[in-house]
Amino acid sequence: MSFIDEINSVNALIVGASQGIGLGFVKQLLQDDRIAKVYATSRQPESTSDLIALASENFERLICLKMDINDELQIVEAVKKIHTQVDKLHLVVNCVGLLHEDTLQPEKSLRQINSENLLRYFQVNSIGAVLLAKNLLSLFRHGERSVFATISAKLGSIGDNQLGGWYGYRASKAALNMLMRTAAIEYKRSCPKALIVTLHPGTTDTRLSRPFQRNVPADKLFTVERTVTQLLTVIEQLQEGDSGQFFSWDGSRLPW
Repeated sequence: MSFIDEINSVNALIVGASQGIGLGFVKQLLQDDRIAKVYATSRQPESTSDLIALASENFERLICLKMDINDELQIVEAVKKIHTQVDKLHLVVNCVGLLHEDTLQPEKSLRQINSENLLRYFQVNSIGAVLLAKNLLSLFRHGERSVFATISAKLGSIGDNQLGGWYGYRASKAALNMLMRTAAIEYKRSCPKALIVTLHPGTTDTRLSRPFQRNVPADKLFTVERTVTQLLTVIEQLQEGDSGQFFSWDGSRLPW
């Protein structure tokens, strides 16, 4: 039985919900009668037309919040707003991630390394997630099973790295995995019913992966809907001993 089936009124939070996998999670959760409330964050909620449309159709169930996870004050404010409505969360999925933007591209060799880009990767892919873990703790302090999942990447696996390259992205996702595993140990003491995991979604047809899809076999390039369905299946099948682990989209454990 899924942990969601055991709870009368499930409250979910999707971080980074304006597009891609995050928006896909919001859409699927809104179709699930077991979910009472969905909180969806984006950096500019007023300009995310898809979320605005969904919110107008689901005005009691979907609450949009402004949050840039690089700004801890915005995280604190969003958590305060959630606290005014509910005192607990059961499912949090952090979908924020950075692979490329403007002049930032994955490095093919050491020649392309620079500090500024490395810091940007770590800021978005690693530090934001642990700031979430810090500030969401109060909403996980309850007696019902809950899951805090963060989208990671198989490229962050040190043991699986056979090809090299992509230094900043790989290292920031490896750091993310370590930060969330460490947070899982602390959560076990303060809110033992909460599981923290990192998830590899597979290559999904989103803006993040689009420039790098050329060599991906057709059967390994997932639609957003398929990715979200697969990840929700993994999340719902998690057991007590799974906290602090790193899972692939098919439920298998990935090497660190």
